[in-house]
Amino acid sequence: MESPVCQDGRTFVEVINEKYSPENFPCRRGLGIGVVVVPTACPQGSPMKDRLNLPSVLVLNGCGITKAGDQSEIAAFCAHVMELDLSHNNFQDWHEVLSLGMTLEPQCAEAFSRVRRLVLNNTQVSWDTVMLLTREIPELEELFLCLNEYSGVRAASVVCPSLRLLHITDNNLLDWGEVRKFGSMFPGLDTLVMANNNLASIKDSKDILQRLFPNLRSINLHNSGLNRWEDIEKLNFFPKLEEVRLQGIPLLQTYTNKERRSLMIAQLPSISHLNGSLVTESEREDAERFFIRYHLHCPEEELPRRYHCLVNKYGKLEPLAEIDLRPRCHAQVEVHCEEKVEQLNIRLDQTVAELKKQLTSVVQLSTNSMRLYYIDRNSAFGPDELKYNTRALHSYNIQDGDEILVVPKTK
Repeated sequence: MESPVCQDGRTFVEVINEKYSPENFPCRRGLGIGVVVVPTACPQGSPMKDRLNLPSVLVLNGCGITKAGDQSEIAAFCAHVMELDLSHNNFQDWHEVLSLGMTLEPQCAEAFSRVRRLVLNNTQVSWDTVMLLTREIPELEELFLCLNEYSGVRAASVVCPSLRLLHITDNNLLDWGEVRKFGSMFPGLDTLVMANNNLASIKDSKDILQRLFPNLRSINLHNSGLNRWEDIEKLNFFPKLEEVRLQGIPLLQTYTNKERRSLMIAQLPSISHLNGSLVTESEREDAERFFIRYHLHCPEEELPRRYHCLVNKYGKLEPLAEIDLRPRCHAQVEVHCEEKVEQLNIRLDQTVAELKKQLTSVVQLSTNSMRLYYIDRNSAFGPDELKYNTRALHSYNIQDGDEILVVPKTK
């Protein structure tokens, strides 16, 4: 819960005391109620362990924290912490954040040694500080750095092999050269989420991408600036990539939804999920066949490499016949009534009764005084009486050139 921020700000220690003290947030009985109690987590002899109920996940976002506080208390509080969320706070000096475990005091460094997830969204933390944090948290697995206005990063001399997820959306990364550095810093990276960065292209060769991102399984490039199919093809160079998210990019703006998905699936033969949806085997085959037909009339020099691979697989397919299965709306027929013949355009979605009303002004008979017959000009059979007033005309399969015979009823 957020509290008012005093003029001098609040410390990390003060916020923990306030949020997790039994006086301010007492434990209550009942399923799902109260603060998680970790009975053996705090170090022996900690002056805090008997009066605070600290969980292993500390969520302190938007609490107005500006300073760290007493280091011995931090060490006592946080020996068991596995996830730390400091998003949307007001640290005036990022050396304060480093003191939350990264000072020269071994006791404090050990306090955060078990952190697995670190959330620093919208904190404006410098990249150098991020590198110090990752260096001192040896088992860090997930790192969130959204909304920090990064336009570039600096490669670290010490890698962080434990990191599996990097979430760095809503920054200002434009050049693939900056993204390339993530590979050398985080060789175990499994998931890279970098939506809402205006990344212009993927510039590396197959050999470099395979070497730098050997374990990348999922990438999110939503709302990036990619505008060439060559960049999409390069996604195939990540050896373990199977999940791709690529909506809102300039390249796909001129395509229909069906074209976007089909062309993307055909270009990425190894992915199992596209934009969060499973790609089935039947959908992949349909997409690959669509890809061939889509490029049938392209000049030879403009054909993508993937086209030739798919032609080897399926052959050079003929265009699909265009069949309009929509019901006809109108038909031009000849209306015969005794000696009178007149051409008439009739609606096929109307009923027999409605047709009779239309014909009253043509044949000068009331609806109760006429019997209607349909004559199919391509059939050898005789006239078919239109007996049922509620039946729709399209059910008779009336075509242009057919005849409607109107016979006056005899008294």
